[in-house]
Order: sequence, then C-alpha cells, then structure tokens
Amino acid sequence: MTMPATPRLLSFGHGYSARALARGLTARGWQVAGTSRTAEGAKRLVAEGVEGHVFNRSTPLDPAVLADVTHVIISIPPDEVGDPVLDLHGGALARLPSLRWLAYLSTTGVYGDRGGDWVDETSDLRPANVRGQRRVAAEAGWCRLWQQQGLPAHVFRLAGIYGPGRSQIDSVRDGSARRTFKEGQVFSRIHVEDIAAVLAASIARPRPGAIYNVCDDEASAPWEVVEFACTLLGAPVPPLVPLEEANLSEMGRSFYAENKRVRNTLLHSELGVNLAYPSYREGLRALAGLA
Repeated sequence: MTMPATPRLLSFGHGYSARALARGLTARGWQVAGTSRTAEGAKRLVAEGVEGHVFNRSTPLDPAVLADVTHVIISIPPDEVGDPVLDLHGGALARLPSLRWLAYLSTTGVYGDRGGDWVDETSDLRPANVRGQRRVAAEAGWCRLWQQQGLPAHVFRLAGIYGPGRSQIDSVRDGSARRTFKEGQVFSRIHVEDIAAVLAASIARPRPGAIYNVCDDEASAPWEVVEFACTLLGAPVPPLVPLEEANLSEMGRSFYAENKRVRNTLLHSELGVNLAYPSYREGLRALAGLA
C-alpha cells in the first residue's frame, strides 16, 4: 500500500482544541481539512486556511473527502442519538487504507463524582449525567472499531479547557468573574496548547486502543484560580459565595456535582510530554502576559 506523501488531517468539528493542533501541523507542511455544521462555518474555515466542509447528521461528507486522509480528530460531542461521526462514517474510516491515527476527544466527566478522590485511565466509569453517559457510549463505539476492524483509535479524556480568550484572565477583565465556594471542591484543567502537545506526541508515537487523561498536574479549587487571576491583574477579588447562593445555571451547577482529582501519569511516562503549563499558575501568568 502506498501512503500519501503529505500527511492529511481531517478534523470533525474543527473547534478550539483542533485548531491548536492544526496550527502546529500546517507549519510542518500538513494538509488540514475541517468540518462545520453550517455552510457559513465552513467558509470561515476556508478563510483560516483550512479546507472547509459541512458535516452534520443530515449532511454526511462526500466519500471523496476521506480519500488519502492519514489522521482524524473528532471533537463533535454525541447527541441524543449517538456519535454522528461514528454513525455516519465510522465504518468508512475503519476501511480507510491510508489512516494511521484517529483521536476521539472525550472528557474526564466519564468518571463522574469521586468525592475528591483520584482517578486514572483504569478507573471504572461512573458518569453522573446524560452528557457523560453519551461520552461513555461514544468511547465504547470507537474502541469496538479498533478491536473488531483495526481502526487506529485513541481516546483522550480532556479536563476543563482554558487558553487565549477562554480563561479566568478574560472573565476578570470583562467583569464576569465570580468566586463560588463548595467545601473540598476541586477541578482539573488543561491549557489548549498542552492538549495540542499531547495529541502531537501521540501522532508521533501511536498506540491504537490507548486511552489518555489529558489534564495538568494540579487539581485546584475554582475560587482559588479566580483569586490568582485577580492578583495577577491587580483587580478586586470578588466575594466568596457559597454554591447554594451562587445562582448558577443548571449547566454550571452540574460541574460542581463532580469532584475528583485526575492523574495524568500516562501522558508523561508513555508520550514523554512535559507540560508547558503544569498548573493554572503558569497558564494564567502567560495569558496575562507575565510569563
């Protein structure tokens, strides 16, 4: 079998994390194609220098788009029916002779609530809500294609993502920062550029069937992160408000229903990744222009 001379990445749901990976790959001469749910979104991808395509449940990709694809990243969350990429193109991807690597971006939400205890990639899955249950089902589907048809699938369970334009630095600057307190609550986080580094390391060292937790080295209380951002910017620190009085949205409250510490040993030991931002402190300093 002759492999394509130029690596070609197909990004289903070319969003925040996929863009960070693609920037590094295009700088190395890769071809990158991405999908959006709408024609307008696909046009924006083209304006960014990415080959743009429309993809949603009612608009599968033309099979020609898959030709010569060597790497695939899937960022689209499952819906009430399932994973749209798996449902519409899973079989075709498994039969694709040029495919070397596929990444399914999942979430550490599949572990559910552990009362602040540690989890790693071998921990049992206890999703606490429908979103987590859908992710577990999607992970299982992609792993079945690896086991049964040899699809080179990898699962990456991402913690809370932050980076340029999406951090407590931004919320402090725009006045929307709040400090919500729940006794013993911690979250794991990951800077978007470290996500890209982990994915790039896996591309260089593929192990189909692998599952990796992608988070930094320090789970932290959310109110402490806001306080640190305020200190960096010399801004007033918002008052500490108990969760019961915080008037959060249903989505916001759902995050506080899960409390765990996520181990990232495997991304260090197997992939050899040294995180640029091992905690929120390094990440926020850089985002504030103080690194």
